[in-house]
Amino acid sequence: MVAKAFSLLDQPWLPVVRRDSRSGAVRRDWIRPCDITDRIETEPVVAFDWQRADFDAASRELMIGLLATACPPSDDHEWIDRWRSPPSPDQLEASFAPFAHAFVLDGEGPRFLQDHEDLVAEPQSIAGLLIDSPGENTVEKNLDLFTKRGRIPALARATAAIALFTLQSQAPAGGAGNRVSMRGGGPLTTLALPATPASLWHLLWLNVPSYPGPADGDLHLVFPWLAPTRTSEDKKPPTTPADIDPDGRQCFWGMPRRIRLDFRPAATDELCALTGGQDAVMVEAYRARPWGVSYAAVPHPLSPMYRPKPTDVAWFYTHPQPDGITYRHWVDLVADSDSTASRRRATCVAASRARLGLLRQSRAARLLACGYDMDNMKARGFVEAEMPLFAGPGSQRLDMFARRLVSAAEVVALSMARFVGDALGIDKSDATARASLRERLFTESQTAFFGVIDDAAGRLESDPDQPDFAEPLARRFLDDVLQPTATRLFDEAVPLSDIDTRSLAKAVRARLSLTLMLKGHGRDGAALLSALGLPTEVSAEKKPRKGRRKGAEEPTS
Repeated sequence: MVAKAFSLLDQPWLPVVRRDSRSGAVRRDWIRPCDITDRIETEPVVAFDWQRADFDAASRELMIGLLATACPPSDDHEWIDRWRSPPSPDQLEASFAPFAHAFVLDGEGPRFLQDHEDLVAEPQSIAGLLIDSPGENTVEKNLDLFTKRGRIPALARATAAIALFTLQSQAPAGGAGNRVSMRGGGPLTTLALPATPASLWHLLWLNVPSYPGPADGDLHLVFPWLAPTRTSEDKKPPTTPADIDPDGRQCFWGMPRRIRLDFRPAATDELCALTGGQDAVMVEAYRARPWGVSYAAVPHPLSPMYRPKPTDVAWFYTHPQPDGITYRHWVDLVADSDSTASRRRATCVAASRARLGLLRQSRAARLLACGYDMDNMKARGFVEAEMPLFAGPGSQRLDMFARRLVSAAEVVALSMARFVGDALGIDKSDATARASLRERLFTESQTAFFGVIDDAAGRLESDPDQPDFAEPLARRFLDDVLQPTATRLFDEAVPLSDIDTRSLAKAVRARLSLTLMLKGHGRDGAALLSALGLPTEVSAEKKPRKGRRKGAEEPTS
């Protein structure tokens, strides 16, 4: 018996968690995309549940892309109407129906996110679709110590589909001709999270961009697998916004890798290696060819961007880093910026803050930032962080205030790390130790930072135009947060009782320098007070003139 073609719109392939609205009890379920609003009043879907953070993140992106393609809000009025009265599963099913041919994973016609051509290539293990799987070079050198080869013999079609989407949307460098994703290898994705408790529909809908209507016309410009691949060999020009659909919705459906999945009937009692689920058809291999679509300058609404210098024209997508995501990064992920800035937030975050303001959910909402931390082709880990968002009256003033606090923390973190280096005789070229101390200051002062920002948001909420909200809070941040945190971190790194006599004087001088800087003395102290918008109490100290001993008396005439 031939299995029916697997449609990602018709099959209940997405694992989710439901929460009972009365008892709070949760249970696992499998749904079709249109079932995202099923039983939303009594037992709403609240999260995806692949048991893998990268697949959960990819599922959120896939659903946001599907809603943006099939039934986006045309303006804020339509957005808020569907927020308050979500469409039924039948209504969503009808909206998705015109795109059904683009979401068939197997079968005779175009295949979801797979090359239009039946590629001729050697089959590779399906484990290669997973970004955290060891690469060929790692396996050949027997370096797969933690993520072992051979652990994924076969996947069910649902799991293979989300693995394929995850790879195509986040593809890292993969050797000659294997293109990275539209946003580069392992992009950072940022989403606004509504106040809890909230259904998954509300989380997704909050982040769906507005478009004039559903995608129409030449759908191969939205779904590139509906036509022969725009290959990128022999220095062919890249695919730019001029080469895709006018609204740019291909950003959700990029296809940098040329891949064809190989399907076979499941063996008796065979289970998916990742989910443990059963399926009539399994995927144990895929075929790939190089030189897929090479994208350039295609904007994506879910990712922040940066440029190396404020004068540069080209912008690049932001990527997670090994030190994680703290409030040092938060301010650029959330706050507004001007035309001279070198970083800008994702457009969905800007739109979501405005929408949350309409709902009066400004202080309860949160920001989710996630993505793979990549070292070229190697995944170091999947980074995920959740932080307050803040949106509402006076948000521009709040953003400026937050930037001041972050700038001040930068001054303190850099100075503290330098003084520790001076005390311990750490070579200035050894950036690792100093960077670790710097990040610890942000990590350990994060809760207090957001407490100060929340107080500021509360004051601006009651009176967006009040003139004097910032100075007392900035002083509190300095006195109650930065000073004790920096001092404690220095003392932990430089325990004076354990230092030999010859180095003790140097350590004491460094400790005194830190104390004076935190009180506004010296050039760094003046920079600290200036960053906080506080009056400079002590002018920057002048360096002694060369050749004169410190403390020497002036000669008498």
